[in-house]
Amino acid sequence: MDAPHPAVSPGDAPDTRGATPSAPLDATRTRRPGPVLRVPRGATPTRRVVLAGSGAGAALALLAACGGGPAGTQDDGTTGGGGSGGDGPDVGPGQALASVDDVPVGGALAVTVDGAPLLVTQPEEGTFAAFSAICTHQGCTVAPGDGELLCPCHASRYDLATGAVLGGPAPSPLPEVPVTVDGGEVTSA
Repeated sequence: MDAPHPAVSPGDAPDTRGATPSAPLDATRTRRPGPVLRVPRGATPTRRVVLAGSGAGAALALLAACGGGPAGTQDDGTTGGGGSGGDGPDVGPGQALASVDDVPVGGALAVTVDGAPLLVTQPEEGTFAAFSAICTHQGCTVAPGDGELLCPCHASRYDLATGAVLGGPAPSPLPEVPVTVDGGEVTSA
């Protein structure tokens, strides 16, 4: 016959937080509270405070979303500009970039010239520009958006006419490729 179990008062109960149904309970295991992060009343917490207070797993997921691998590595494994915001693509003069009819007014057309991804824009009818399609933040490929140029990785936004940063983490404008229009073709100058 088994011995009767001793009575357990609420103060003597083992801590079962974090125990899984398949794992036996360990009365000697206790949960240690993490650091207490305090933000002054009325202040907005910084990203670092939010990450520290959200737990290691959530923090790693958020950091992985921002990092994306080594600088300049894109989702497809190719490398981009590394977020340098440097000089821009090496496109020689006189290269055909796009037909005037293919570039939407108030929009952009993504093209590749000599392996360099570019965006040919027409911010207003008859006005054309071209920019590197490599985001100056982390080197992702920028795409045509609704009246602007958008980076799908971290939501940087660029102006169609100037390539200037409109929002997001990009530190500098998209490098410009000088263009001319001749015979219905947008060409590099």
